[in-house]
Amino acid sequence: MVSPTELHGTELVDCARANAKQGINMAAYQCGYGDDIKTFAQELSQACETMNLKVKELSELITDQDMILTMGTGEIIAPDTASEL
Repeated sequence: MVSPTELHGTELVDCARANAKQGINMAAYQCGYGDDIKTFAQELSQACETMNLKVKELSELITDQDMILTMGTGEIIAPDTASEL
């Protein structure tokens, strides 16, 4: 969901992280900055600095947990019924 206003602080970092896989253009758009990539990058950098996050690129916001979740679910092995263990 696109933010109707420009996000700041932790909200900006959360939104940017959620959209980081789609690239900086989409992240800026979703965070309410439209095509203003420069302002988005400056605000994100400032927000990360305030939160004590050492991030130089948007892709660094993607965590290992995010990567595991997108790798796929794989094959699920489970009993046919709850009584069959």
